[in-house]
Amino acid sequence: MSPPVFERALTAGLTPGPDLLLALDIDGTLVGADGSVSGRVRSAVRELRELGTHVVPATGRSVSGVLPVLDQLGIETCSVVTSNGAVCARIDPMLPGRHEVTDVVTFDPEPALRLLRGFLPDGLFAVERAGEGLLVSSPFPDGELAEPVTVVDFEVLCEAPASRVTVRDLVLGSDDIRTIVARSGLANVTYAIGWTAWLDLTPPGVTKASGLEILRERLEVPPGASLAVGDGHNDVAMLRWARLGVAMGGSGAETLAAADAVTGHVDDDGLATVLEALLRR
Repeated sequence: MSPPVFERALTAGLTPGPDLLLALDIDGTLVGADGSVSGRVRSAVRELRELGTHVVPATGRSVSGVLPVLDQLGIETCSVVTSNGAVCARIDPMLPGRHEVTDVVTFDPEPALRLLRGFLPDGLFAVERAGEGLLVSSPFPDGELAEPVTVVDFEVLCEAPASRVTVRDLVLGSDDIRTIVARSGLANVTYAIGWTAWLDLTPPGVTKASGLEILRERLEVPPGASLAVGDGHNDVAMLRWARLGVAMGGSGAETLAAADAVTGHVDDDGLATVLEALLRR
């Protein structure tokens, strides 16, 4: 069994301040199903930032989907990793649209889109073009996409380089998606499977960890001075990258295996437990 979060935080030798990068997944970690950030988390994040800690949201969402969460946290300026590592951005109210994309990695989505459409003819497909928003083949269920979307013909999705592709099926489950990925021969992408029949694709070799490493160097945080918290398949690389990787309660087996410690579920303020333990250092 993994050590309790508080003990592991102590033994990891991490302390709040400008020499620490704190990477936080959003959905299932910072926010629960209702999309809200708890008061305990808001308070702890504020204290950590006042001490100079670099709090970096790291998410599968696009940049526009991060902004409402930052508003809840009271954060006006920070760096973020979005699109599962394909896009890094600087958030600042003085910038047009409140953000500037600083780093982006794209890939040709057409081969993967056509391949997966053959297995999922009734699937929903979304393509993110950094700085331009999400294009979707059909509307996704309400609340599943945190950013504005534009419905376009499937052929349009295949036309330009993408930073992220999302595939959703309304009938199948996550295990079905795993089977399809294994059978399809999907190649030349990095993929992450969600809790439902949800599949995210990013450029090959791109993960939240690769985006965070770019920001760690830019922020001049020492190697190994990092703590990451997440709950999903797309957090596995990030948890392994961090000096201390903490999985949220209820995480899947692969995510738990990648973590150094486990905290409570998001509904039980599991993230607040981690942050408050760090503040006691």
